[in-house]
Amino acid sequence: MYMLAIESSAKSASAALSKDGRLVSQYFQCSGLTHSRTLLPMALDLLKSCELTISDIDAVAVSQGPGSFTGVRIGVSTVKGLCWGADKPAVGVSTLEAMAWNGECAAPGSIICCAMDARRNQVYNALFTFEHGRPERLCPDRAVSLEELSYELKQTEKSVFVTGDGAELCFNCLTQQGIGAVLAPEPLRLQSAWGVCRAAEGKPLCNADKLLPVYLRLSQAERERQERMDKQQK
Repeated sequence: MYMLAIESSAKSASAALSKDGRLVSQYFQCSGLTHSRTLLPMALDLLKSCELTISDIDAVAVSQGPGSFTGVRIGVSTVKGLCWGADKPAVGVSTLEAMAWNGECAAPGSIICCAMDARRNQVYNALFTFEHGRPERLCPDRAVSLEELSYELKQTEKSVFVTGDGAELCFNCLTQQGIGAVLAPEPLRLQSAWGVCRAAEGKPLCNADKLLPVYLRLSQAERERQERMDKQQK
């Protein structure tokens, strides 16, 4: 089974191709260019270099959030277009679950702390352990303050492996609190489409029209609108 995966939930963007659970090829870019310019050409160029077309793919996977509102929308929209055009099924996965595969190299027994910078002193976060060759979830995806996360992890008294585009921010906060934290090496820190491939393995396929972004919290525009409405009602 060939699976094409797309990841665009933060500054970096990537596309990966797997066959029967093994990585065939991956393109990765963290240039700061908008994903609307880079993502689809990256995916199509990857297929071309492997002498394949979208018609040869069995399913297309995407990280559907949480993450950058714009980045997640672009990724999900790209996959919808690919799937509709080629009549292929889609698979949506949690960005944080895909990221947890970076923790495969963590010390046994570690807590894998996946962290994305959500601004406002918060991170999008989920905690995992690595058991039986795959990440096992300890909590749902959430937007949590660094203070709350530090307090929670301090109670575990376990080593914490921190990964994600918010890893450095989280690592600095944890170490200041005296928590034994390990920062993921740079090649295993950012989100990747290969992680999306791995997280998608074994998940049910769906029609692309069922694929929706997952944001966890309101966008800035929605928050400002809600604040204006609340003021008007007072």
